[in-house]
Amino acid sequence: MKIVIPDDYQDIVDKLACFELLRGHQVMRYRAPARDLDELVARLYDAEIVVEIRERVHFSRALIERLPNLKLIALVGSRSRAIDYAACTAHGIRVATGYSGSPEAPAELAIALMLAARRNVVIEAERMKRGEWPCTLSHRLRGSTLGIFGLGKIGQLVAEAGRGLGMRILVWGRETSLSEARARGYEPAGSKAELFERADVVQLLVRLTPQTVGIVTAADLARMKPTALFINVARADLIEPGALLAALRAGRPGAAAVDVYDEEPIIGGNHPFLQMPNVLCTPHLGWAEWDTFELYFRECFEQIAAYAAGGPLRLANPEVIAGR
Repeated sequence: MKIVIPDDYQDIVDKLACFELLRGHQVMRYRAPARDLDELVARLYDAEIVVEIRERVHFSRALIERLPNLKLIALVGSRSRAIDYAACTAHGIRVATGYSGSPEAPAELAIALMLAARRNVVIEAERMKRGEWPCTLSHRLRGSTLGIFGLGKIGQLVAEAGRGLGMRILVWGRETSLSEARARGYEPAGSKAELFERADVVQLLVRLTPQTVGIVTAADLARMKPTALFINVARADLIEPGALLAALRAGRPGAAAVDVYDEEPIIGGNHPFLQMPNVLCTPHLGWAEWDTFELYFRECFEQIAAYAAGGPLRLANPEVIAGR
């Protein structure tokens, strides 16, 4: 079968052990994203199966209608907001999903960014490479307040690490987060405003849903201390458009560490955050480690193998079967 893997940014998929599951199929990989819709159509036109890597391609109705050979979109991960499922169903295209979640890797990155940004690790390391001697003072974590916005699986690991570092843990989120905070001996905030006002570090760890889009507003960020740090390893859409950039320019919060962006990938350093010394940026590294890739891609490739063998699939659009 003809399989296309678009946007393999790391140029790594064929080096995974699970890539063996695609042996015998004709596989085409692209590293750089398509420049426009026409180029994307040209890349995908002959594909019977497309591997969707974490929402890197927007499968709009306009795209789907121009892919007459496409039979299956196999997701890397358990969900994607970048797919028009109704259009897929209308055109008889099955969308197969993974089922696992791996909170460890993004939690580790959230902790790493907190340590690196709070202690000026990257700034000072780069200064030494330029022959300069460190000259800034940083902020220690012990005794400070770590605000966790969303105490899910990732938030629980981050809070556990913060407690181990001697930080006070303050939690806000849905009632499930507040109940979990009480059970673990953390302090529930009285409101979202209190979380942003009191925290020295805010970790945004909310799951992106239609209800949480823009859940962090300009008013929330304006409540933060000028010495505070805001960290986002979740999704850029959780923040009101333009609010974090404006807040950083206004000095509240005083710093940020960011792993996710409105448009990805960022090519040629073309993002205002990259010009700001008080922002630490990483290129969506939260899930990018070997064990997580092997887990998510294996589940994806197992679905492709099942489809090729005529077996059952885990479908995000099961109604496509009834339609057929």
